Amino acid sequence: MKFKVHWLIDGIAEIEAESKEDAEKKLQESLEEHVKKSEDLMNKFVAKSIQGTAYLEGEKDKEKKEDNEKKEDNEKKED
Repeated sequence: MKFKVHWLIDGIAEIEAESKEDAEKKLQESLEEHVKKSEDLMNKFVAKSIQGTAYLEGEKDKEKKEDNEKKEDNEKKED
């Protein structure tokens, strides 16, 4: 049987830009260029859209980043 799978990729990039719109545009253009050059993304995985929104880092983001860094440090110590 053939199944269709709707897939999403979620990520966060840090972009130097003059504005929210500029940051979104820079990332959009970069991702589109990468996808168009990728045989797998264009034909095997059939990438259809790219979507994102820019925001300034807030306190919640800083706390999450610190928690992730602590978790990574603990994992390294366990290895």
